[in-house]
Amino acid sequence: MKKIKLGTSNLMVSEIGLGCMRMADKTVDEAKAVIKASLQNGINFFDHADIYGKGKSEEIFAQAIKELGIKREDIIIQSKCGIDNGTFNFSKDHILKAVDGILERLNTDYLDVLLLHRPDALVEPNEVNDAFRILHASGKVRWFGVSNQSAYQMELLQSGVDYPLIANQVQFSLKHTNLIDHGFNVNMNHESGIYRGAGIIEYARLNHQTLQAWSPFYSGYFESIFIDNDEFIELNMCLEKMAKKYDVSKEAIAVAWILRHPAQIQVLVGSMTPSRINKIAKAGTFKLSHNEWYELYKAAGNKLP
Repeated sequence: MKKIKLGTSNLMVSEIGLGCMRMADKTVDEAKAVIKASLQNGINFFDHADIYGKGKSEEIFAQAIKELGIKREDIIIQSKCGIDNGTFNFSKDHILKAVDGILERLNTDYLDVLLLHRPDALVEPNEVNDAFRILHASGKVRWFGVSNQSAYQMELLQSGVDYPLIANQVQFSLKHTNLIDHGFNVNMNHESGIYRGAGIIEYARLNHQTLQAWSPFYSGYFESIFIDNDEFIELNMCLEKMAKKYDVSKEAIAVAWILRHPAQIQVLVGSMTPSRINKIAKAGTFKLSHNEWYELYKAAGNKLP
């Protein structure tokens, strides 16, 4: 699988990563099968958050890695913190406490990447920087980033933080295209002209930041999976046509559509089914044409001006 540089870091990560949110619902043996399938397909990047399964996802992952005999240096682990009992908390004390808990559950001395999970309206960039300095100096965290933040939110945070924000994890799929819709409809007086993308994709490209796409198969905010869904007949017909052409699954086409964007977006898939991971991993074996990319975008219900 193709490796890409994660932002301005020295980390070379698989262009498809495994999101481990649903690992909390799996046994250790089931988790081992998922991780093994990921590694066999060239996936070396595993994404966590302290709220996934209230920490259970991290614990099961750690036990599975231990039983598989995987060396820590052979994989890249990312986790997120900042969601605090239904609110958002980027205070120094919360970040430091959260990371200690993450490291304990993951049974590791360090995180390759720590993301701040969702924006905190009460954020003090200098306080975040104090936490980052302690974490970096102690070796507990090597690189930092954010999740679901706009261009100006990142600009504000970066103004007081000494470390580059190398990644921004955002929702993006064929049925959730807010990142790019406004770019087609600048100064247009209709729904698609609303600037929901908040400059995220432009900021990332200008600042050499990696975007990480979560929920690549979902319509809306965890509303429904669009693959083989009768609500999205035209899109599935288009996916099926291209799947036959490239001899891959519809899931692989949906992921390839994201990978085709020149921003070099990393796709995080949350599948806990080894056979499905095998299918998805083939998304990196071909490249959609310029016209095919636009055909899929329009088949998803998007109109170009």
